[in-house]
Amino acid sequence: MGCLFPKPSHQRQENQVSEEKVSEVIQNDAKPFDPKDFMFERKKGEILGRMPGTIHGRQFMINNCEDCTIYLFDHIATIIIDDCTNCRFFIGPVHSSIYIRDCTDCKFVVACQQFRTRDCKKVDTFLACATQPVIESSTGMKFGCFQYYYPELEDQFHKADISIYNNNWSSVHDFTPVPGETNFSLLPEEIKIEDRVPLPTTEPFCKLRISVSKDKSVIQKTLGSRRNPSDTEEGCLIVFFNDGGQHYRAKKFLEQMKKFPNCRLVQCKELTMQPDDAKRVFGSDSYSQATKQGPVIGFEFTGDNCIKHCQQTVIEVLQGSTGLVFVSSNKNTSHQQIENFYNYADMQMGC
Repeated sequence: MGCLFPKPSHQRQENQVSEEKVSEVIQNDAKPFDPKDFMFERKKGEILGRMPGTIHGRQFMINNCEDCTIYLFDHIATIIIDDCTNCRFFIGPVHSSIYIRDCTDCKFVVACQQFRTRDCKKVDTFLACATQPVIESSTGMKFGCFQYYYPELEDQFHKADISIYNNNWSSVHDFTPVPGETNFSLLPEEIKIEDRVPLPTTEPFCKLRISVSKDKSVIQKTLGSRRNPSDTEEGCLIVFFNDGGQHYRAKKFLEQMKKFPNCRLVQCKELTMQPDDAKRVFGSDSYSQATKQGPVIGFEFTGDNCIKHCQQTVIEVLQGSTGLVFVSSNKNTSHQQIENFYNYADMQMGC
């Protein structure tokens, strides 16, 4: 069992995603528009893009481009990219799916609900994906963790209905594996995003206050499956329960954990749990009622003394508040708690 931090004396209603926000993502303005404004086709050697507020949740298409750099700094309904060669892309949050087909020697920075490739070769992707990424009939695929910031980006995640805590970038599923061969791998951690997809230097894109620093990124940098399951390092599970202030406290917790560079974030999840689920995951019914308030946010950390550091940080974060947080209490039980929570998360995702 973990440490049970104070439960609220009164529960506030969660700031649920409104129907208006969700409809905003998938509906277009009433004003007529030209589909050609949401398409790049047969371009060569150009720098192309769209600024925040110019796509506004519509579908976008990119076809037959060569040696181009393309920036889409807005949220998008769906995007289809076909037959591109030696191109570089930044793609803002995609409400549903990005389909990449018949592309070669391309580089991507992309955030999406679903990621799909088919018949691609030598594609590097810095990815934030709410579900399990899928490749099909593709080779030489390499993946890294999405790291990006500009002032409008977090709100675009919100409009695309993508949680900044759900990133399955490294859990790639190869739909067409070849016996004895590996069609995908993970990019080395030292690879810099700007070396693959350069930051814009031309008008109007250079006016955005862009950063690729992990300290500013909207998406947290995670180890993902880079962590060897046989690692003997100490692990810790932290779960923030919903009372309306959990997002603020989760962000504050992550910020303060930077004081302990030996403690590294492996993965994080935001998900909904039922009371019976909580009892199975945590081995106690102490948290069952708290799950009724809405989605929880969970983190897995690893590193020497990470349980001690996580407990100390949670106490600091909770000062003056009445939030409820679960933190692993000892390393003898923490790995089972982590496994229980993330196995449940994988079941919710359909892995």
